[in-house]
Amino acid sequence: MENVIIADNYNGALQRPLHNGNTATTTTTDVIKGIDLTSKVAVVTGGYAGIGLETVKTLTRAGATVWVPARDIDKAAKNLEGVTGVTLKPLDLMDPASIDRFAEEFLATGSPLHLLINNAGIMWVPLRRDARGFESQLSTNHLGHFRLTARLWPALKAAEGARVVAVSSYGHHIAPFDFEDPNFEQREYQTLLGYGQAKTANNLFAV
Repeated sequence: MENVIIADNYNGALQRPLHNGNTATTTTTDVIKGIDLTSKVAVVTGGYAGIGLETVKTLTRAGATVWVPARDIDKAAKNLEGVTGVTLKPLDLMDPASIDRFAEEFLATGSPLHLLINNAGIMWVPLRRDARGFESQLSTNHLGHFRLTARLWPALKAAEGARVVAVSSYGHHIAPFDFEDPNFEQREYQTLLGYGQAKTANNLFAV
């Protein structure tokens, strides 16, 4: 199954170029050129480091208001210093109650949600489980985002054309989703298999 996925994707059976003019050297500024996001509202998980931080900077430069849920508010505030149009709120993707609190606070504003970018993720971690017993990479990278999307659904519907983005990676080639033992209760834990499974879950959720 794993080998078939790799072969099919890169023989073009499942993936085809969009021919949108972008290349490996295209910047976020290039991509968003001419797009006005004034009055648009976005949520970007993990929006204070790496790809997430650059995404937030790009969206705000285009006029969007961006909510950045963060597990580490102090780190997020430091990294986002000087970036205008950002609202920081606490959120732990491994904690369902935390996700619900964030969603309830957003929904209470009455604002539509035009962009939900499920970007946050962890990898290369030792075996750890959340309070429900779910493996941490699956819990953070997929299950947390699944719940967040579901809880924010009323605001996404209110936008009348919202976009939900699931950030995946090449890591989905590492492992399919193991529906028989997703939490490594019956098999030896390998952190890369956990990561790959979570990225496969991101892809399946996007579909």
